[in-house]
Amino acid sequence: MIRIVIADDIQILRQGLAAILSQDKEIIVVGLAADGKEAWELCGTERPDVVLMDMRMPEYDGSWGISRIKEDFPEVKILVLTTFDDAKTVEAAVGSGADGYILKEMEDERVIQSIKAVCGGIRVFGDSVFEELRRQMVSSAEPKPLEATEVAKLTKREREFMRCVSRGMDNKEIAAELFLAEGTVRNGISRLLEKLGLKDRTQLAVFTVKNRLD
Repeated sequence: MIRIVIADDIQILRQGLAAILSQDKEIIVVGLAADGKEAWELCGTERPDVVLMDMRMPEYDGSWGISRIKEDFPEVKILVLTTFDDAKTVEAAVGSGADGYILKEMEDERVIQSIKAVCGGIRVFGDSVFEELRRQMVSSAEPKPLEATEVAKLTKREREFMRCVSRGMDNKEIAAELFLAEGTVRNGISRLLEKLGLKDRTQLAVFTVKNRLD
C-alpha cells in the first residue's frame, strides 16, 4: 500500500482528493494537512510514502513543507499538486526538493499514476511544468566558463556531487551512490552552492552541464 498525506489549505479540496484516491486499492490516505507545517508533522507520526503538496498556503507554504520534510524525512517523496505553473512557483518547488510537479486540472487517473510513479522513484512533471523548466534552462544567462585554475579548485568529491545533482539524484540516492551518510551529502552540497555562488540544486545542475562537468 502507498501511504499518502495530502496538504492543501482548502478543506473541501483535500477531502475530495482523499475520497478519489481512496478508491484505488493500492493507496491509503493516512493524513490531511492544512499547510506545510502540518504535513511535516504528519510525516513524523504517519510515515507516509508520498506527500501531495499544494504550493500556496497561508503561513507555512509548500516550499517550507518540502524543505523541512526533505531535511527530516528524506525518504518521503513529495509530489506537488497545485493550480500554479508560473516560473517562480515551479522554481520554488523544484529548488526545495520536490520529486514531481503536476497541476490540479489533471485527470484523476493521471494523478493516481503520477503518485505511483513518484513513489517508485520516477520524477514526474506535467507538460506545462516541463516546458517551463526547459525554458528556464534554455533562457538562463550563459555562465562564464570556469578557468582551468577554478576547475582545479573543485575537489574530486565536489565534482561527484555536481555530476549526481545534474542527473537529478536526491541526497539519499547520492549517499548510496558514493557510500556516504546523507548528512555528509547535504552539508557538502550546501558548501558547494556557497562556494560557487549558486542558490539551489537546479542552478547547480544547469551550471554543471553548461561547464561540461557532468
